[in-house]
Amino acid sequence: MGFKSGFVTIIGRPNVGKSTLMNHFVGQKLSIVTPKASTTRHRITGVVTDQNYQIVFSDTPGVIKAAYELHNAMMDFVWTALDDSDLILYMLEVDEPVNELIVEKLKESGLPVLVLLNKIDLSTQKRVEERIATLKQHTLFKDVIPVCALHGFDSKLVLEQIVSYLPEGMPYFPDDQITDRTERFFVSEIIREQIFYLYSKEIPYSCEVIVEDFKEHENIIDIRAFIMVEREGQKGILVGKGGAGIKRIGVKSRKELEVFLDKHIFLDLRVKVAEGWRKKDLFLKRFGYKN
Repeated sequence: MGFKSGFVTIIGRPNVGKSTLMNHFVGQKLSIVTPKASTTRHRITGVVTDQNYQIVFSDTPGVIKAAYELHNAMMDFVWTALDDSDLILYMLEVDEPVNELIVEKLKESGLPVLVLLNKIDLSTQKRVEERIATLKQHTLFKDVIPVCALHGFDSKLVLEQIVSYLPEGMPYFPDDQITDRTERFFVSEIIREQIFYLYSKEIPYSCEVIVEDFKEHENIIDIRAFIMVEREGQKGILVGKGGAGIKRIGVKSRKELEVFLDKHIFLDLRVKVAEGWRKKDLFLKRFGYKN
């Protein structure tokens, strides 16, 4: 058998474990992960290369009912990812019903679908076996594999199944490349992740991070970034009394960035208002959600 390569899209509802799964396979944290739903907004590529295969994963936003133009753009990332794929991984939790919209889109794609039944550590063996038996009756699904993405349970079996569905072909990326995203992109995501951890309710969902400057020197990287919010009140919350809030975001972000980029970081972080940006095409284009 020759070298195999192909594109695999991970799809499912928010917070089901898609990003955790891809990060595990890649061996590095590419997609930010928080306990809050809908953390992932973009389609993020993670490349896994072995001597016999190359798998190009697409981690996609969780499938939701759109309430803003931003949500529509996020769902466009999901559905267009199917167009480029050779195989779909549909992630479900043990007691989660099958999403009919996802099933409809998967049928339209005509692609093979593997169901990954995630978070089995939170259920019983009997319940997991019952759920697998039920899902295997669905003619759309090629197989159902119980997994625990957080702990890597049965990841070897998942990889073997994935490879079995990939076509023979040359690698799409060099052996040492694990993503097609830029360092600037990951800087903005890491800062946004800290906002999700530090703030609740609407604040994290109203924020976007724009990296204005990224200057790499021999021993340090100078980064200037803006957190964009929708209202002046949100700006006040993020900045905090005497600048305490923005300082806290900066300190936590810098620590994560130094681990990710393996260099000392100087981070100049400020807050700006882009009123109603989630609903306006002009801002969505500027922030990279639309062409």
